[in-house]
Amino acid sequence: MNNTLSKQVAIITGAASGLGLAMAKKMSESGIQLALIDRYTEGLSQIREEIRTEFEFYPIDITDEPAVKKTIEKIAQHFGRIDILVNCAGITGITNIKSHEVDTENLVKVFNVNFMGSWFTSKYTLPVMLKNNYGRILHFASIAGKEGNAGMLAYSSSKAAVIGMTKVQGKEYAETGITVNAIAPAVIKTALVDKMPEEQVKYMTDKIPMKRCGTLDELVNMACFIVSPENSFTTGFVFDLSGGRATY
Repeated sequence: MNNTLSKQVAIITGAASGLGLAMAKKMSESGIQLALIDRYTEGLSQIREEIRTEFEFYPIDITDEPAVKKTIEKIAQHFGRIDILVNCAGITGITNIKSHEVDTENLVKVFNVNFMGSWFTSKYTLPVMLKNNYGRILHFASIAGKEGNAGMLAYSSSKAAVIGMTKVQGKEYAETGITVNAIAPAVIKTALVDKMPEEQVKYMTDKIPMKRCGTLDELVNMACFIVSPENSFTTGFVFDLSGGRATY
C-alpha cells in the first residue's frame, strides 16, 4: 500500500481479532484512518499502540440492522467520508456434521453474521461512497463458498451467498467509481481455525495442493491491494487465495 491512502477512511468489521485485526494493523501502516467494528473490545484494548493512525471503535453486533445504520452514520459524520469497507466478521458455526444433523438455529446464526452482516454494512456504506463517486468494498468469502466443505453446510452456504452478493453489487455500481470484490481464502492460520475440530481442519488442508495453511501476512497483502486505488478495473470478482485448491 502507498501514501495515496494516507487520507482515506476504512471500516473494518470483526476488527478485534484474527483477520480483522491483522487488516487494521496493516492498513494503519499506510496512514488510513480506521473505524473498527466488533462485538468484543478485549482484543483492541490490548493493541492500541500497534494501530498507528486515528481510529474509533464501535462495539456493535453487525446482525443488528438499526445499530449498523446508526453506526455508519456516526462514522461518516465523524470522519467526513468512507472510502473502504472490509467485511472480515464471520463465524463457522457448528462443523463436522452432516446436513441432516444441522441445527436450524445455528444455521440461521451463521447466515446472519456472514451474509446479513456484510449486506447491512454495505447497504449503509454505499450511499456514503456514492456521494464521492469512489469506494472499495471487500467481502471475505471462502473457498468453501465456491466448492463446499463437507461437514460445513451453514458456513459453506453463507459464503456462497456472499460470493453471489459480490457479483451483484460489482455490476450494480460498476460505473460509479466503486468496486466490490471478494476474497476466497482456503484455510488461514487464525484463532478461528484453531477452535475447529482437528479432523475438520485436516479435511480442508488435505485439499490444498500446497499442503499447508495460508498465513495472515499473505492474506492481508492481497486484501490491501484489492482495496487500493491501483485496483481500479476489477469488480464483482472473487480473488483466489487457496494454495492451488480453487478450480474456478
